Amino acid sequence: MKVLLTGAGGQLGQALCDSVPSGLELIATGRQQLDLADAQACRAAVAQHRPDWVLNAGAYTAVDKAESEPKLAQAVNAGAPRAFAEALAEHGGRLLQVSTDFVFNGQQGHPYYPDQLRQPLGVYGASKAAGEEAVAAVLGCGDSGVATILRTSWAYGPVGRNFLLTMLRLHRLKAEAGEPLSVVADQVGCPTSTLGLAQACWAVIQQQVAGIHHWSDAGAASWYDFAVAIGELASAHGLIAKAAQVRPIMAAQYPTPAQRPAYSLLDCAATRQQLHLQPQHWRVALEEVIHHVDA
Repeated sequence: MKVLLTGAGGQLGQALCDSVPSGLELIATGRQQLDLADAQACRAAVAQHRPDWVLNAGAYTAVDKAESEPKLAQAVNAGAPRAFAEALAEHGGRLLQVSTDFVFNGQQGHPYYPDQLRQPLGVYGASKAAGEEAVAAVLGCGDSGVATILRTSWAYGPVGRNFLLTMLRLHRLKAEAGEPLSVVADQVGCPTSTLGLAQACWAVIQQQVAGIHHWSDAGAASWYDFAVAIGELASAHGLIAKAAQVRPIMAAQYPTPAQRPAYSLLDCAATRQQLHLQPQHWRVALEEVIHHVDA
């Protein structure tokens, strides 16, 4: 089976490249090999390689910057999935579109189910929602379709740009300076390791699973909880000399260009059952990732 991977240089892409199941032929493309903002290039890649699957792990993920670059965010997050879907409809093959909890508005107080209405708050979420809609319209996301949408939340890993690596740097700086580290405490979701997310992606492909699915690690956390755990585990394992004191603040005290969901837990029960994958608590997953971070 041949898989065309996008976003190979990103944090999820690298985790996917490091965990390719035996028997799969991987065509890994990063930004230099395939510009996702170029819809024609996306169609040409499918026509050239004729993959059995396109695993679209690449995305425009700069949530705040997207507010000032809506056309680019739309091109990458909506235009590319549509182009892949149209090319696969012509040449054959399946699509796994990685998506996000940001397609929801975060106003309900219980986890979101895969079939709930999309109501994004900002440009980034709207562009990802548009990508989902395009994929479903062209290829179909039902049991008889050939497209899979896999939403995740708060992804982080040992490489790339993410909350974990930012917090490690800030813990070092703030601890050395004897200053507290202020982190938002009124936004709740679930941190998700790219190591486990990569396993879920490969399980989707190997089992030929279609439809809309959710995948995150287990449990719930605020960004404040996540930052505290990073400091505790990183210092315990010698990745940092000392954790900084973490001070909880409200999102209103840390204004950003993009509005974020206040509550974006995803209900993953059906996906875990279908993929035969056991949930891992986010703190256990975090400790595993910390072991893979270069000191």
